[in-house]
Amino acid sequence: MADHRIPMTKEGYEKKKAELDHKKNVEMVEVAKRIAAARELGDLSENAEYHAAREDQGILQARINELENQLSEAIIVDRSSLPTDVVAFGAQVKVKDLELMEIEIFHLVGPGEEDYNQNRILTSSPIGQGLLGKKIGEIVHITVPMGTLRFEVLEIVFVD
Repeated sequence: MADHRIPMTKEGYEKKKAELDHKKNVEMVEVAKRIAAARELGDLSENAEYHAAREDQGILQARINELENQLSEAIIVDRSSLPTDVVAFGAQVKVKDLELMEIEIFHLVGPGEEDYNQNRILTSSPIGQGLLGKKIGEIVHITVPMGTLRFEVLEIVFVD
């Protein structure tokens, strides 16, 4: 069986665990109450409240399953054990876009820590995958839906 471990920091893991706990113990309880209340209204075949609550329950259960799966496959990464001369999980990477001639900084993170507005990207994203393992001075060609990006790696920094 292939290794499907998902790298996460302790903070990212705890954030996902808290989200799971909230969904199971707060949101799911609220949906169950809505379903029970809608059932008391009688005929379920034409009960819009009941059907909406059941649909919400299904969506919520799917998210709970997704979180449980991610947490079960999580591997907590100790940043101090990672190499510092190549792009790795947790790195902040300064690159030069060779088409636009602009400098960009990406922070490679695990699930639960991504924030695309702050350039905190998943290591599993196309750009994250393209940068992993690269060294300062390397030219990287990354295929994305809009074409191919060309970056030169300028700096690799690990910040806590």
